[in-house]
Amino acid sequence: MTLCFVKSTYLVALSLMKMPFRQLLLTTVCILLVAISFSQSKSAYVSGKVVDENENPLSKVSIAILGQSKGFTTNDSGLFRIKVTAEKAFALVFTYTGRNAVQKNFLLSEGEEETIIIRLERGDKTLETVVVTDQRDRREAGLIRPNPKTILNLPSAITGVESLIKIFVGSNNELTSQYSVRGGSYDENLIYVNDFEIFRPYLVRSGQQEGLSFINPEMVRGISFYNGGFQAKYGDKMSSVLDIQYKKPKRFGGSAYIGVLEQGLQFEGISKNSKFSYLLGVRNRSNKNLLGKQDTQGNYVPSSADFQALLTYQFNPKWSAEILSNISQTKFSLIPQFSQLTTSVYSPIFTTTIGVDIFFEGREKDQYQTNMLGFSLINQVSKKLKLKWMASRFENDETENIDIIGSYLFGERDFDKRNPTYGLIINPLGAGVYHNWARNELNIENWNVSHKGNYEQGKHAFQWGVGYDKTKIADRLNEWEFQDSAGYALPYQPNMLQLSKVLKSTANLDINKFSGYLQDNILLGDSNNSTTLTAGIRFNYNSLNKEFLISPRIGASWKPNWKKDIIFRLAAGAYHQPPFYRELRRYDGSVNVNLKSQKSWQGVVGFDYNFVGIGGRPMRWTTEAYYKNMTDVVPYDIDNVRIRYFGENNAKAYAAGIEMRLHGELVEDAESWISLGIMKTSEDIAGDHYFRYKNAAGEFITAQSTDQVVDDSVRFDVGWLRRPTDRRVTFGMYFSDYLPTNKNFKMYLNLLYGANMPYNIPGATRYRNAAVIDPYIRADIGFSALLMDDDRSKRRSHSPFRNFDNIWASLEVFNIIDRANTISYLFVKDFSNTVYLLPNRLTPRLLNFKIVARW
Repeated sequence: MTLCFVKSTYLVALSLMKMPFRQLLLTTVCILLVAISFSQSKSAYVSGKVVDENENPLSKVSIAILGQSKGFTTNDSGLFRIKVTAEKAFALVFTYTGRNAVQKNFLLSEGEEETIIIRLERGDKTLETVVVTDQRDRREAGLIRPNPKTILNLPSAITGVESLIKIFVGSNNELTSQYSVRGGSYDENLIYVNDFEIFRPYLVRSGQQEGLSFINPEMVRGISFYNGGFQAKYGDKMSSVLDIQYKKPKRFGGSAYIGVLEQGLQFEGISKNSKFSYLLGVRNRSNKNLLGKQDTQGNYVPSSADFQALLTYQFNPKWSAEILSNISQTKFSLIPQFSQLTTSVYSPIFTTTIGVDIFFEGREKDQYQTNMLGFSLINQVSKKLKLKWMASRFENDETENIDIIGSYLFGERDFDKRNPTYGLIINPLGAGVYHNWARNELNIENWNVSHKGNYEQGKHAFQWGVGYDKTKIADRLNEWEFQDSAGYALPYQPNMLQLSKVLKSTANLDINKFSGYLQDNILLGDSNNSTTLTAGIRFNYNSLNKEFLISPRIGASWKPNWKKDIIFRLAAGAYHQPPFYRELRRYDGSVNVNLKSQKSWQGVVGFDYNFVGIGGRPMRWTTEAYYKNMTDVVPYDIDNVRIRYFGENNAKAYAAGIEMRLHGELVEDAESWISLGIMKTSEDIAGDHYFRYKNAAGEFITAQSTDQVVDDSVRFDVGWLRRPTDRRVTFGMYFSDYLPTNKNFKMYLNLLYGANMPYNIPGATRYRNAAVIDPYIRADIGFSALLMDDDRSKRRSHSPFRNFDNIWASLEVFNIIDRANTISYLFVKDFSNTVYLLPNRLTPRLLNFKIVARW
């Protein structure tokens, strides 16, 4: 059945404090899909038991769905089971005379059943004002808590939580799971899974080589993303925290998805006595179809697979244990053949439109393997006190093997289709050969032992933690590059063969790190007029550079007693980042073991405003302004996803900006996000300068030469420059919709925009970051149809699908506008050392099909 519909203009009328704000959203969508729909009904279930503080069942407890008049009660055993609408946020309110009311929020998939235990304590308090939103993500600065159920629906070249995060922080590369937050580098982001810190491969040069992200989206229960101003309990990085919590299974179930790019299988279950539970996931991915239309034609063989397991055991009500393990392997093989580029290129002294043809020999073969094993022991001593002990081992084993020769011819290309030379270089400007060779090996092993706990007393919630890390790094770097232009090796030396770059180094590091934190969360006031205060301090000691750091951090929020539901919040503190592997490496390959931590003081201020939008649907608008002042900065350059550091604390920097986000149902029962960011980040590298020369007449000359005698020189200090991550404007939107006559046919739109970014010309101090990468614009769209719902009454007893909850089919169009986004530049030199920049493009338009089944 072919469907085509156009949904035109949505007018969102917002108001804040007596200040009118209007936003017009125009979305035009056309769907072409073949599908079968058996039913339009959607339902899920919430079941469980209500008990008192002594675990005794409570009967006749009133249960109400917030906003509805319909109510339920528990039976004589305190049990209940309620049928609810799936894929729609709702809240259950439990009330009983003489006991404090409790509210629980839910968002369930079709056929999903969540089992809960509700404890009602004695007291005279009632639930005065109930909001279906978790107040925590409104009170903490920088905290965003997206719905993990939207991950597989999000049309994106990379399936994962990180693709959802890019809507909030922006992106310039759809092939990578890495991201930049508020002007920071990829290495400034923390990632935790069930409180275990996660590490990424370090030798990856391009998004083409990346495999699966560590985070398995089908295993995720909760996402907490901090894009700044995070608390002292989180580690020592300067930009962001991604805190992932995996599911805790309550029944047997699972899911499977099969797509052109990625396939996955997930199982979960619990023992009969409810003490042992398991969560298992296996994935496989190949980017071969994504890379098949790259500018560089050749034989791409990328593959990635992983296996993850989360095992939990409940010894008794107070003691439980957890094991998290991961085995991941990514392989990338490339035998390049031919590349043909045509573009307008420029250098500091030359601008023209040229083409380049490159013929390749050789191959590249890389492998990245990650193993992780973590164990935690949890002791719920009492309702107020919880203790957790953790131990983990994380290992990255990476190898790079590159041996590629490229012969190129560049010049004016014939664009006249009437000529027999159409598409060929007809006016050569230069020719040459380059040879890249590398044999690099890296092994990083990290052992961690830590303890954390929390204790609640009255209006205080104390949290503390201590940890010890032992990191071993074994690195062997051996690579060189040869460049030839018009038969002359560059840099040119008569009677001598020169390599343009040689890196040869070996490093064996043994690093011990101690860290810890102590913080107090204080709640003052009542639900109508409340203030929260979070004050904490963090310490870190690194044996490599013998540096001891203290990082105080504070956060606060205030909810005034106004008619408008608004919360003001702020955060400030020190965010210092000790060096790790990549920061230690200088450009020449040497290791600076005396490198100090990069230091920053940051401030964030903003508000969170809940209001009723069009159609009476709840909406949420958040705005934050921030400023970062950074010292002892280690400058770096970015080439694709590879970061090359200077290896010296020789810069200072700052970042300032404002972010705005709108979240809610632009269409009823369909979640959407809109995010807009404006930012500026600059750096000043100490001692960077250049000279300009004058002749005897006092005129500036471009360079020293035999026919121009230098009489004088003038030194120019470079001063403040744009950082490699300086993207002034970012915009992201996730928009979902459905057919008005049938909600089983859905549409998802993922739209990203990022303003231009600077790009460095190597060795050109005067023109550092002078090149510019054009704005990144990308739109991905997906269409989904429900093939089978949770109504099992229509299924035959011998049907292989009789136990399935639902099956969805999706058709996705990546880069629907077919924009040729640029990720980096290829530098081509002629004999006079004039630099030509030719863009390396990202992926063109591509179709993807996948089926997702859950049981």
